[in-house]
Amino acid sequence: MGRRRLHGDDTAEALLDTAERIVETDGLEALTVRRVAEGAGTTTRAVYSVYGSKEGLVVALGRRAFEYLRTELEALPATDDPAADLVEAGVKVFRRLAIDRPTLLRVGVQWGTLPDPKLAEGFRLDARQALASLRARVGRLEESGALGGRTVVDATREFHALCEGLAGMELRSLLPAGEAERIWRDALTTLVRGFSIPRRTPDKQQDLDKLT
Repeated sequence: MGRRRLHGDDTAEALLDTAERIVETDGLEALTVRRVAEGAGTTTRAVYSVYGSKEGLVVALGRRAFEYLRTELEALPATDDPAADLVEAGVKVFRRLAIDRPTLLRVGVQWGTLPDPKLAEGFRLDARQALASLRARVGRLEESGALGGRTVVDATREFHALCEGLAGMELRSLLPAGEAERIWRDALTTLVRGFSIPRRTPDKQQDLDKLT
């Protein structure tokens, strides 16, 4: 007979919700097992039982970030315009994560800023699954001949990089008030439309350089 589970899903969610609030308000350095337990109205034993440690809480936050991205991407409807659908994925999923759940963005997506970046290994699989959902949307562009010879992997990486850059600027208040969504849409639309431009091979670039 297996060991009886002492704490259920509700406790696990309450603890992780509390951890997310603490990090959002006071930063990762303020995250402690005791503070999470007190904030969730339970004991430190519950935290250790469910997550094992403070580091386990951080890993769980990273997993939550990519679960959010994956489920939201998969929930977006697919229309007969894959380019517009990809822009919507950036605005309605990645941007919403950044402005509604910035802690998850920082812990999961920007994991290099963690006190111990090795913790990212704990949510690597979740990251791959979320990335696969994004690649599926980029893959629809390839099917319609709109990647200009680029690979789905390269286009996905470029799209992700622009989203992360826009998110960072918005979180640092570097986008004009009231203009952020428009800037996201303009930037992502420009990138996605640019994918359809045939990619220059090294030989073609050398020929072009000779003419300039």
